Formats: sequence, C-alpha cells, structure tokens
Amino acid sequence: MLKISSIIKNKKVILIVIIIFLLVFTALWNVVSGGYDRQNKAIIFLKKFIPSKVSRKVRDIIFIIPDLKEKNRFLSIQVNKYEQGLNGELFSEEIVLSKIKKKKYLLKEFFLPFPRLDIRLGWAATANSIGAHHLALIQDKVVVISGEGRTLYFKKNNILKSKLNQTEIPNNIKNILKKNNSKLIGIRDLFIEDGEIYISVIFKNLKGLTINAYKADLNFEELNFELFFKTDEYWDHYNVFSGGRFSTYKDNKVLFTIGFSAKKKVAQQLDSLLGKIISIDKLTGKYQIISMGHRNPQGLYYVKDSNIIINTEHGPKGGDEININFQEDDEIPNFGWDVSSYGTAYSGPDPYKKSHAEYGFVEPFKYYVPSIGISQIVYMTNNLKFENGRYLFVSSLRAGSIYIIKVNDKFDKILDEDRIHFLEQRIRDIEYDKENNVFFLIFETTPSIGVLKLKSEQAKL
Repeated sequence: MLKISSIIKNKKVILIVIIIFLLVFTALWNVVSGGYDRQNKAIIFLKKFIPSKVSRKVRDIIFIIPDLKEKNRFLSIQVNKYEQGLNGELFSEEIVLSKIKKKKYLLKEFFLPFPRLDIRLGWAATANSIGAHHLALIQDKVVVISGEGRTLYFKKNNILKSKLNQTEIPNNIKNILKKNNSKLIGIRDLFIEDGEIYISVIFKNLKGLTINAYKADLNFEELNFELFFKTDEYWDHYNVFSGGRFSTYKDNKVLFTIGFSAKKKVAQQLDSLLGKIISIDKLTGKYQIISMGHRNPQGLYYVKDSNIIINTEHGPKGGDEININFQEDDEIPNFGWDVSSYGTAYSGPDPYKKSHAEYGFVEPFKYYVPSIGISQIVYMTNNLKFENGRYLFVSSLRAGSIYIIKVNDKFDKILDEDRIHFLEQRIRDIEYDKENNVFFLIFETTPSIGVLKLKSEQAKL
C-alpha cells in the first residue's frame, strides 16, 4: 500500500511539474512571439522578471520551431502584399471586442504597397524610419504617404469592395533632397487643408539631421512640394524624438510639433524650437511658440469651439502623456520635459521629478505607465454610435490599441473609458470619416489600411 501511495504521489508531482512547465512555456512564448497584449497586467508582471535579452534568447533557442512558423506566416503575407501591387486587396476581416465595454467592432484590412516596420530590429532602428506611414482624408478620397515619400490615393467608398484600387501620385520629394545634397530619413506626417497638402520630412545633410515642413497644391496628377517652414535645428544622430505633426489652427495658421531630438535642456529654452509646438502663418511662414516642454509630440488636434489644443507625446520608460493647452492667457504653457515626467530613465537613477505642478509646469490630462507608445489623436463630439459627448480616440503603437476617453465639457475630467486592442498591430495614424462612420487606420507592421466600424453599423461594409 505504501508503495502504491508513493507512486500516486510521484505521479501527482510529475503532473504538477508538467502543468507548471506548460504554463511557463505558454507565458514565455506569448512574451517572445509578440502575439500578446502588452498592457495585460499579468504579462506586465511577468516581464518584470524576464529581461528582454533573456526573452529574445529563449525565442532564438528554445522556441526556434514556433518562431520559424510565425516568420513563415508573416513572410507569406508579405509575398501576397507585393504580388498584388496597387490593388489594395482585402486580406483580413474580423470582429474585435473592446476590453471594457465589450462592444463589437468590424475590422477590415487592406494591403498597402509600402515597406513594413521590422519590430525585430527595434523600434528605434534607423532602418525603420521609412516604415512610418501616414494618411489624410479629403472629400471622397484617402491620401497616403509612405515613410520613404511615396504618395498614393484611393476612393473612400472602395472600402465597400474587395480592393481599394490605389493610384500613385508622382511627387518631387526625392528631387528636392537631391538638389540640396540631403538624404531622406523619413516622413513624419501628412496634412491637407484648403487645397494644400503639407508633409514633414526628416533628412540629413552636412550640418546633421533636421526636420522641415513642405507644402504643395493638392493635385492628384502630380505633387510639386516646396519649402513651407525651415526649423534650422540640427542634431548629430538619428533618434525617434522628432515630432512632425500638423493640425488645423485659427487665424489662417497651422500647428506643427517638433520633438526634443534627444538634446538635453533644449525643450526648456525659448531660443530653440526643439521640444515645442508652434503655429505657422500659411501666407508669411512666420511662427509663434504655442507651448514648450515637450518630449516627442506624436498626436495633435485643435478643438475650435473650445479653443484648446490637445497633444499626445511619448514619455521615456513610461509616462506617455495626453496634454491639454487651454490657451487662457498670453503665457507660453510649459509641459515639463525634461524636468518632470511620470516615466523613468531606461537605465541608471531616475532623473525626473514626478510632480509637474510643484515645479511650475502643466500637469498632463492623463498619463500612461507603462508606456502605450501613444500616437495620433482624434476628437469627436460623439462616438461611433452617435451618442452625444466629448470623446478622445487615442491610437497607440506599443499597445496596438485605440483608447476611447469620454471627457466632460471643461476638458478637466474623464467620464468614461474603453479600449480596442488589435493583436500584433502598431497604429501609426488614425482619421475619422463621417460619411461612412468609420475610422481609417494605418497599421505599420504589414503595413495595411485598417477600417474600423461598430458591428451594429456594419451593413454598408
């Protein structure tokens, strides 16, 4: 009897060990494969104890077979993407459930003929700079620009079909850079207003790296860009802290964001445009500093009826922010970088003050720890169900999500929140189309055009 009970006991121990091994194996595979929700609390907890170098080593050695399967699956998608050319073929259609409200959304994905962002190189890799693509809506069309400066368009209603039928628009971006002995590093935004199309361009010349704004008359036959605004700011090495977003503004001006470009203290200096949001007069090109103390403003939106500017920006390790500039007086509001941040340093002691207000800075309306890789923002006076209210739709890269935030009329309180997560995606850009009641998204890992609609509103899709 003793021997039998001992055998049973040993079997139970073995079973427990096997179960633990399978759980750890599954958890590790989720961490190393990319097929997980980076904002999941359990995953966040697990990653505290699994350094990135260890997880990559596990991926490359222990998980070599499933990792190869994942690579082959993704490679087949890439082959299909390039073979279809400018067709913009529909290749995925699924229902996505929001995390909090459990609302059902229909997501359709169409191919873009642009280079993909390779996550394995790291999000800060120079080679990935041309993998950041942007879009803008104008009348019945969607205009898209790749990180390497390629422009195309398609009709919005083509989302009702199986192909977008994209058309390329020749442009002179490469000619401009060649004429000025400059090398393209990447495009950072696309903006259309009053018959003109604006782009921001990072390039490198003998002085270093810089970012400028260009504009052209909107023409679907050919785009001839010319210099709109020269920042005359330079830095030595490539980094992702460049800003480059546009937004409409009052008094015939546009807003433009400029990151701090990894240069210490400049965001706090008024004699530099780095780490600032400025307004630029469309006719004269003269600028005015609207706000300062920014790290890397990735999203920008001007709310005309409330005369406020909303911007999103990346923090360091944690501390991504949504900031609101109420423009209440003539002073330039200071949002604190690189003195205050709710994020921390990637290594070494944390140099940042956590409070903003105690040091004379504006507190963020909301901040995220850990980081979500915050990107573009859209403001709407209703949600996709046309329910009245004030809503912020915030896209993200690292978290692969759209964060839905309902705010009060004073823009000083959050009333409700929801989140739509897209597995293995990074959302670079987002625009709302009222005609079809959908969001157009740029997913950058394939890359593709995403079209998002509430399932209850899907009849036309």
